Amino acid sequence: MRVSILFTALLAVLAGCKGVEELTGSNPIIDTKGVNMTQYDRDLSECQAYADEVEIARKAATGAVKGAVVGSVFGTIVGNGRVAQRGAGVGAVGGGARGVGDGLNERERVIRNCLVGRGYHVLN
Repeated sequence: MRVSILFTALLAVLAGCKGVEELTGSNPIIDTKGVNMTQYDRDLSECQAYADEVEIARKAATGAVKGAVVGSVFGTIVGNGRVAQRGAGVGAVGGGARGVGDGLNERERVIRNCLVGRGYHVLN
């Protein structure tokens, strides 16, 4: 129960965070030679706004549901109802974490593709 409360709190922080990059520290690295940094900051901000459309919380919730189902089925096969409950809990946390990871990766791809499309040489 504690784990699910902590996980829910983490999702709320991620979903409500204005700049996910501030939380994760995952700003792109570009080759700055010949780059107008004022324009780059504007472009980065616009690209991050596009990336805000990635629904990280939804991906986490979907992953949690899938993980809970798989964990519950596995727990039922190998044990009793109590094992099934624990399996569902473990599966939900694991699936939710994977969903958050997938969402963050997609967000980084959106920002990278946006910057590349605007002519920047993204190094990471």
